[in-house]
Amino acid sequence: MDKNQIIKWLLKGDVSIQYQVYRDLLGTDRKDLQDKILNEGWGKQFLSERNPNGHWGDRFYQPKWISTHYTLLDLRNLYPNPNNPLIKESIEQVLNTSKAEDGGIQLGPSTSKHSDVCVNGMFLNYASYFKTPEHELHSIIDSLLKEIMPDGGFNCRTTRSGARHSSLHSTISVIEGLLEFQNTGFIYRKDDILGAIKSAEEFILIHKFFLSDRTGKIINKDFLKLTYPSRWKYDILRALNYFQKAARKWDDRMNDAITVILKKQNKDGTWNMQAAHSGKVHFIMEQAGKPSRWNTLRAMRVLQHFERNKNNSK
Repeated sequence: MDKNQIIKWLLKGDVSIQYQVYRDLLGTDRKDLQDKILNEGWGKQFLSERNPNGHWGDRFYQPKWISTHYTLLDLRNLYPNPNNPLIKESIEQVLNTSKAEDGGIQLGPSTSKHSDVCVNGMFLNYASYFKTPEHELHSIIDSLLKEIMPDGGFNCRTTRSGARHSSLHSTISVIEGLLEFQNTGFIYRKDDILGAIKSAEEFILIHKFFLSDRTGKIINKDFLKLTYPSRWKYDILRALNYFQKAARKWDDRMNDAITVILKKQNKDGTWNMQAAHSGKVHFIMEQAGKPSRWNTLRAMRVLQHFERNKNNSK
């Protein structure tokens, strides 16, 4: 398939895919499609699983992939209209009942003192997207900014067993949240957030997205698998998608990751869903081992952004 044929194939997918194709690949912000995302397809299915008490699953973080936390993250990544009252109500409930002593979000009753860095980053991502009042997120920002590691990134083990080196898993979750807070127009600790984002991005770039900065070897082969939803787990397409969304310029340290993405492209121009993270889900959006609209969309917008960016810099 040529690019036009791939786009036609993408536009046969869920309305959330359609909306992002128009916005990111065709340069047209179809608000009419965005307004449909929670009324049909995947968005409607996620909302239909909401319990009368405002939670999904049993509570905020249990069972994992069908919990309130990960369902809200899935909903955010569909890019629906951010003013849905039911989603706002669920986020407010978490803020009112699940704050840990360090200002972040606790995972359960037994974790009242310390929150989790990754979860705080993901919570900040969807809470900002769904326009939670800025002042209600100040303590989460404060909690995250206290956790910057000496090497510039983040590691959720700092609040548990301790850590000496940042984690790519934690770092991507945190900077996605910080970027969304910033993009929403919030200004609390603006300079501190900009500094944290810059240092965390450099941490990823130093590792060329998946390589040890000491040995040059692959840190974890799972980083090269194209999965969706990503959950809390890092992979190179998720990271490249972040840099695209942040409108960052081309950096030669991106080259190895881009090369891997290109090698994974199918002959027909699509990309497969290579694997799915195990665990109970509300429903399956795409089958592992088959062409994936999520991965094709994300790969195409990354390649389009950086190709245009490189050409403009010549």
